[in-house]
Amino acid sequence: MTATVSGGVEGLRARMSGPVFSPGDADYDSARSVWNGEIDRRPAIIARCLSPGDVGAAITFGREKGLEISVRGGGHNFGGAAVGADGLMIDLSAMNQVVVEPETRRARCGGGATLADLDAATQEHGLAVTGGTISNTGVGGLTLGGGFGWLTSRHGLSCDNLASADVVTADGRCVRASDIENADLFWALRGGGGNFGVVTTFEFRLHPVGPEVHLGFFFWPLASARDALRAVRGAVEALPRGVGSLVGA
Repeated sequence: MTATVSGGVEGLRARMSGPVFSPGDADYDSARSVWNGEIDRRPAIIARCLSPGDVGAAITFGREKGLEISVRGGGHNFGGAAVGADGLMIDLSAMNQVVVEPETRRARCGGGATLADLDAATQEHGLAVTGGTISNTGVGGLTLGGGFGWLTSRHGLSCDNLASADVVTADGRCVRASDIENADLFWALRGGGGNFGVVTTFEFRLHPVGPEVHLGFFFWPLASARDALRAVRGAVEALPRGVGSLVGA
């Protein structure tokens, strides 16, 4: 299989506008690196896509060669789901553009965008959408998994605010999913995980938030965890509606 894939790399390069990396290429190791530095898997091929057409070409190639396909959005998944050993890695990191329409309170962002990309663009207009809690989290993985974040108590999950998605399906077709187009696919995308297609663009409904927000951190020693949780439970019940809270250890 490795020899077959190696022989087809040039064919995939000819189909794509973005670069294609294979073991031995100068940028291969940096292309397979993700947020969790302990992930050290080696894909047979990495396709860095620049457009939905590139994604479709990569998926078609993967099917032709019988390769297991993984998708890298922000690359923040702790388990390294973006990087499959000996398979095809579809890298969306270059598709991270964000376009905001403040009049309609909508934002369209590429499948490789991070929350930092999205927040920076929306906050220029005093708008935001529910994201996660860490800025280098990928928009794609977060939204397709549901998307809990600081604004959840006020505006719901990330997937609750998804207005539409451009998706490349397993047969290489580019389709739009929304309440009125491919509604079953749209239902599945909102929290169903990343196995229903590769989302190249997310369209979100935005809400007035910021640019100034209030944030507080409180720390307790681990030995006081029980008392701390009781104190937090009591405090949260008294907070105004829409104020978020998160407990971590």
